[in-house]
Amino acid sequence: MNLPNKLTLARILLVPVFMVFTSLTQYGTADYQPMWYLAAGVVFALASFTDYLDGHLARKWHMITDFGKFADPLADKLLTTVAFLYMMRDGVCSPVVLAIILAREFAVSGLRMVAAGAKDGKVIAANMWGKVKTVLQMLSIIFYYFAAALAGPADVGAVDLIGMVLCWLVAAVTAISGIKYLVDNRHFINTAK
Repeated sequence: MNLPNKLTLARILLVPVFMVFTSLTQYGTADYQPMWYLAAGVVFALASFTDYLDGHLARKWHMITDFGKFADPLADKLLTTVAFLYMMRDGVCSPVVLAIILAREFAVSGLRMVAAGAKDGKVIAANMWGKVKTVLQMLSIIFYYFAAALAGPADVGAVDLIGMVLCWLVAAVTAISGIKYLVDNRHFINTAK
């Protein structure tokens, strides 16, 4: 297994670590402990950096593999979906936003399975809109967890408002990226038997 794929696996393994820290507190409640949000933010930022690094190294060293094309988006989906679930628990992310994110991920994953099962067995890599969606999701999540860690009790409303706006922006970009992905690869759907 090459280094980029190991970094992808490391990102997957960081998801439960992130979950442990985020589970220890809840923003805006009496149980709120900023240090756990800071720890969660650091773990999430580190995991997000591995997303950049594994892709950069795979392209630079010509180590792009079918495993990487499959596992890299899966690692991203695991990491970001878990983070948005906890943001929904905190009342910052609307269930509608999470539904849009999950619908897009299920649709894209389904299309990838159809493409992989096609006669040629094609693996579809992420397009530019998918990458923009992932970066925006990760930056929004990093903002929220660091802001939740550093904001005082008087700042809860501002952090919530900015977090909500970012979540809805993420939903819009996620929907656009999903529609573009399905339209660009519709020939797999049209030829599926």
